[in-house]
Amino acid sequence: MNLADLNKVALAMVTPGKGILAADESSGTIKKRFDAIQVESTEQSRRDYREMLFRSQEAMSQYISGVILYDETIWQEAKDGTPLIRLIEQSGAIPGIKVDEGTQALPGCPGELVTAGLDKLAERLKKYYERGARFAKWRAVIDIGPGTRGPGTDGPGIPTMTAIHVNAHALARYAALCQAAQIVPIVEPEVLMDGDHDIDRCYEVTQRVLDETFRELRVQRVELEGMILKPNMAIAGKKCAKQASVQEVAEKTIRLLKACVPAAVPGIAFLSGGQSDEDATAHLNAMNRIGGLPWHLTFSYGRALQAAPQKAWSGKAENVAAGERAFTHRARMNSLASKGEWKADLEKKAA
Repeated sequence: MNLADLNKVALAMVTPGKGILAADESSGTIKKRFDAIQVESTEQSRRDYREMLFRSQEAMSQYISGVILYDETIWQEAKDGTPLIRLIEQSGAIPGIKVDEGTQALPGCPGELVTAGLDKLAERLKKYYERGARFAKWRAVIDIGPGTRGPGTDGPGIPTMTAIHVNAHALARYAALCQAAQIVPIVEPEVLMDGDHDIDRCYEVTQRVLDETFRELRVQRVELEGMILKPNMAIAGKKCAKQASVQEVAEKTIRLLKACVPAAVPGIAFLSGGQSDEDATAHLNAMNRIGGLPWHLTFSYGRALQAAPQKAWSGKAENVAAGERAFTHRARMNSLASKGEWKADLEKKAA
């Protein structure tokens, strides 16, 4: 392992003013997104859509530092025969790959999940590196819920310490394997915002998750200078009656990061986690306006970068230019937010 090279890639991924496009939706997830715009999800339609994003020259060259790909996409070629991964490289962005294989039920912990994919990961990483991937992503999913015997009951609460520990352990094993393969790991422990919990409950659970994740990373001898953290923000659940203000989300998220994340980590690229496009941008902007942090804070958004271009494109060749404009606008807004320079009225001047 060459740590200097890993650190160089990690720093490039969080270059000020740039962030990461998460274009690694599984076949099932992208089918749901395509269903919403009445486009059939086929290998060709998925290819055409992603090619549109990767050929958005202004967005890719000015605002995007890296792209997380799904296994199907990393091997695909554009209509003219150019490998899609080359389009990313030609724009100056770094290609990456999602390597986890989704979630499965965690034995003994009803309602909780563990991420699979460690088997044969070392061999897969070698092939991805040869193809051109220089970073990878693994997502752990932590839910916040009531007791495990159903709503309003006693018993161990969700998340259990078992679920937190098992997922942190898998994240650390994945990260160690990535670094051994000369690939920068994005470590993504996501505390979901699906419930009715308030921001303080999210803060408390996320603190436990991050503490355990960094403990496991140290046990597995992962070099912190050669990784990127992709966490959720401290935010109220979608069903919570009291939603926190933009400023509260920013202040509590920064307090959380300062309490849990070592300064050696080069950067933090947030997931949007189901926030609206504008909320995800506003929260990132407010954090960067607070400033004075040891890490670069940027975005690693999927839906919050792609919902607008998907709708504008709607599967039609004549809408490609409109789709590119929509993607460029969202990428630019988040680029400004990553420097604390975004303002809400810029949204009204959309392309």
